[in-house]
Amino acid sequence: MTETPVGRRERKKAQTRQSIADAALELFLERGYDHVSMRDIADAADVSTATIFKHFPGKEALVFDQEEGVDARLIAAVRDRAAGLGILDALHRHLIDSWLPLAAHPQRQEFDRLVHSTPALRAYAERMWARHTDTLSTAIADDLGVPHDDLACVSLARFVLEIPVLAQGQKDRRAAVDGVFDILAHGWRPPGGA
Repeated sequence: MTETPVGRRERKKAQTRQSIADAALELFLERGYDHVSMRDIADAADVSTATIFKHFPGKEALVFDQEEGVDARLIAAVRDRAAGLGILDALHRHLIDSWLPLAAHPQRQEFDRLVHSTPALRAYAERMWARHTDTLSTAIADDLGVPHDDLACVSLARFVLEIPVLAQGQKDRRAAVDGVFDILAHGWRPPGGA
């Protein structure tokens, strides 16, 4: 099946959105989130403030511009997995393919410092994390035919979404991701075989 080509108008909208997000992040990293106004961002992106609000619901969303499709990708990781591939293996593959490239981005540490040092951004990130947890646990529960509040599904979603936080500071992020998924699949074993 071939994908429908994206039209010129959609490409232009996507370029404008990316230009705004890039300008905002550059200003936030340079000056600090609280010292940048929407007017500053509009000027840097050479758009009106009204144009910014056509693409983003608020200032916090400018920082997390890549979050727009996360819920859809989490659902797809569960629902569209290959035949015979278990949910846990599909989520493992999804995290390797989606998170590891983001974690390796040269601005990642600056971005993390910006988020962790700004209360409004920390709160926004926590709300997004909770939303993603609900989305993922619902997709898992639907796939298994169990109620959406099933503790095993909610727990798995939380643990999987926490893996990037646990792996971020590790020297070998891939090994860390693999290690946590191994714990989820096979249970915890004491380090050193104790």
